[in-house]
Amino acid sequence: MESSKKYKLCSCFYLFLFFLTSVAADPHTESLLSLKSHLTDNSNSLKDWFIITQGVSDKALACCSWSGVRCNQDSTSVVSLDLSSKNLAGDLPGNEFLVFTDLLELNISDNSFSGEFPAEIFFNLTNLRSLDISRNNFSGRFPDDNGNGSSLKNLIFLDALSNIFSGPLPIHLSQLENLKVLNLAGSYFTGSIPSQYGYFKSLEFLHLGGNLLSGNIPQELGNLTTLTHMEIGYNSYQGVIPWQIGYMSELKYLDIAGANLSGFIPKHFSNLTKLESLFLFKNHLSKEIPWELGQITSLVNLDLSDNHLSGTIPESFSGFKNLRLLNLMYNEMSGTLPEVIAQLPSLDTLFIWNNYFSGSLPKSLGMNSKLRWVDVSTNSFQGEIPQGICSRGVLYKLMLFSNNFTGTLPQSLSNCSTLVRIRLEDNSFSGVIPFSFSQLPDISYIDLSRNKLTGGIPLDISKATKLDYFNISNNPELGGKLPPHIWSAPRLRNFSASSCSISGGLPEFASCKSITVIELSNNNISGMLTPTVSTCGSLQKMDLAGNSITGGIPERLAKLPHLTFLDLSYNNLSGSIPSDKVFQSMGKHAYEGNANLCGLPLKSCSAYRSRKLVSVLVACLVSILLMLAATLALYYIRQRSQGQWKMVSFAGLPHFTADDVLMSFGSPEPTEAVRASVSKAVLPTGITVIVRKIELLDKKKSVVLNVLTQMGNARHVNLVRLLGFCYNNHLVYVLYDNNLQTETLAEKMRRKKKDWATKKKIINGVAKGLCFLHHECYPAIPHGDVRSTNILFDDDKMEPCLGEFGFKYMQHLNKGLVSSTANTDQMNVIRTEQQKDIYNFGQLILEILTNGKLMNAGGLIQNKPKDVLLREVYTENEVSSSDFKQGEVKRVVEVALLCIRSNQSDRPCMEDALKFLSEAENRFK
Repeated sequence: MESSKKYKLCSCFYLFLFFLTSVAADPHTESLLSLKSHLTDNSNSLKDWFIITQGVSDKALACCSWSGVRCNQDSTSVVSLDLSSKNLAGDLPGNEFLVFTDLLELNISDNSFSGEFPAEIFFNLTNLRSLDISRNNFSGRFPDDNGNGSSLKNLIFLDALSNIFSGPLPIHLSQLENLKVLNLAGSYFTGSIPSQYGYFKSLEFLHLGGNLLSGNIPQELGNLTTLTHMEIGYNSYQGVIPWQIGYMSELKYLDIAGANLSGFIPKHFSNLTKLESLFLFKNHLSKEIPWELGQITSLVNLDLSDNHLSGTIPESFSGFKNLRLLNLMYNEMSGTLPEVIAQLPSLDTLFIWNNYFSGSLPKSLGMNSKLRWVDVSTNSFQGEIPQGICSRGVLYKLMLFSNNFTGTLPQSLSNCSTLVRIRLEDNSFSGVIPFSFSQLPDISYIDLSRNKLTGGIPLDISKATKLDYFNISNNPELGGKLPPHIWSAPRLRNFSASSCSISGGLPEFASCKSITVIELSNNNISGMLTPTVSTCGSLQKMDLAGNSITGGIPERLAKLPHLTFLDLSYNNLSGSIPSDKVFQSMGKHAYEGNANLCGLPLKSCSAYRSRKLVSVLVACLVSILLMLAATLALYYIRQRSQGQWKMVSFAGLPHFTADDVLMSFGSPEPTEAVRASVSKAVLPTGITVIVRKIELLDKKKSVVLNVLTQMGNARHVNLVRLLGFCYNNHLVYVLYDNNLQTETLAEKMRRKKKDWATKKKIINGVAKGLCFLHHECYPAIPHGDVRSTNILFDDDKMEPCLGEFGFKYMQHLNKGLVSSTANTDQMNVIRTEQQKDIYNFGQLILEILTNGKLMNAGGLIQNKPKDVLLREVYTENEVSSSDFKQGEVKRVVEVALLCIRSNQSDRPCMEDALKFLSEAENRFK
């Protein structure tokens, strides 16, 4: 009984103490506690925001010791509040800030605050000098002062980057006479840049990039003579670059990239004598680069890429003594690379790929500056690689692919120890590969395919400890043997050496844990495929077709968890195919052409043994049948001589004749073989393929066949495989892999609508397939018809495969809509079709995220507020505000919205879109 009384007394005492501290709390502390109660704090970042005892003195504020709170010297007033990067969320109550009249700095950046930004903060904290609300989810219109711009007269720094505001840019900000930094980028503001923005008194930094701005860029911006940094790109302006920008005498950094601008580069830019960085890429600028641009001798970075610039590189560029980056890629420039470029003392990055440059590279290239990255690919350069291109010892990436280079590879490249990436494919280089891999410690990527190299693969390739990708395919006279320790290279993932006349046996598969792709088809490799291949735990693809490999198929191959492609066709394998479903899932084409091989998916071994019993009798009839067959063949050939059929096979399809294929269509008359444009056929050995018929028009056979050949050589895990085609003068039958489900993407999504991981995998897979077509194929292959019905899936792994790629462009050529000889015409069509692919990809993302509710909604979604769209997507995917997936979903939606922007120049390329998706995934892991 007595203990019960003591307990009651203690409880009352503690309650009394709590009451006293609550009452004694000062207004600042109470406001912060109230603010905390309104917020979602999943990381418990504000755990020290509570009152223990009364302050040191009656005037001292209890909150001065809390994290993120800074007070004045005597702790009587809060002067700084920093809640940045604390994983806070919720609507921000503005009334809780009214008490902080002495606040000088407020930083709430990098959180998940939502709703409208409180006007109370913006117009009542009159002493505020720095306000950072960047990287949040604030929506609605930016606070408007109704014409009274003096409320924040002391504000120097304002950062509202990366929110989801709607409506126009706030005009009243231009009245803030002390404002030096204004960042409103990436926040979905609409309308035009107000002309009043040309009348800031003290502004030094202006960033309006990445919004939805339109209209003309106001010429009044030329009045900003105090501005040193201006970024206004990645919007959808109309018109040209105002020449008045040349009056911005203090400007050091100018970025108007991706802004839909036309016209030409103003000569008046020569007055920007302090300019260090000029970025005008991804616009529609045309004509020649003005000679006067060379007078900006302070330039360090010049990027004019992805425009329609023509003409040659001005000799006046010789004045760029400080230039480090020169990027002119993706234009229509021609002529040679002038010697003055090789003389620039500071140049370290040279990008001029995808133009019409010709001639030889300057012999002194790399000798006068510390060149790090050279990319002159996809031009018409000739001659040899300059011997001194790495003479300064810092060359990092060398990209010369898809030109007409000849000669041998310089021995000096082997001494270039800084090299990380070398791409020399699709040229006419000859001679031996000079690399000594022990002297290339950082090399990770080498592509020497489609050349005329000889002398075999360097035997010390396994010493390249960072080598990830090595492709030497289609060097038909390379010869030699496979290096004995090739599979033990510690980081090697992709090894491709098809069609290289390589002989000898397969090296033992020891210490091959990193390898994912082995491509050795169409060589002279012999020996056996040993069970040690099972140690290659990361192996996804093995193509050994068209060799002389003997013995059986090791059962241990089935233990490889990631193996999705296996082709052992056209070897000398024998015995039975192991019964594991992994082997059967590869399809018949993986084992065809091995006369002594049996078992599913080929004919059963019992049937094979029965055939052996009667083989002697069959042999007795061979001599008679040969004569009969020869007579019939001669008659058949004569009957078919008019419009003779030919067959082209790619990797994965046995080498059938055109007659084999035509007969499998079920009609003796080739002109009636396939009545429908798309159908199925069963080839002689039981392989089922999808067949598409193309009628050749106006003698376009060679053009169509060239495109089909390029499409057939385009192999990627996210592309439906083109196996081959047969043709005559009037028709082409294209054969596609049939080892895919015919279920549409929409049907998949109905069953997987709550599965965010599956949706993410599909979106990323489609992006990878498109990126491969746009950026890894030369020339690029536009898909032309990106939609859900053209996305198929494998049976087990939900890996999306793009079908119908390249047909739209091929039809343009077939119908004569594009000249087959005019490079400019072709390139323009390819670019246009690529932009359509990007737009349709954005629509496809929205279709996937909304479970099919938003189909072909690109035009309809343009005017929908982003926060409304996000709520719809969150609802469809059952993502709550506290779900960690919300940020990831939001980033994917942002990629979709970028892709469906109405102006093509505002859309990212597929390489960037894939990068953005990867960043979204990695950031929220």
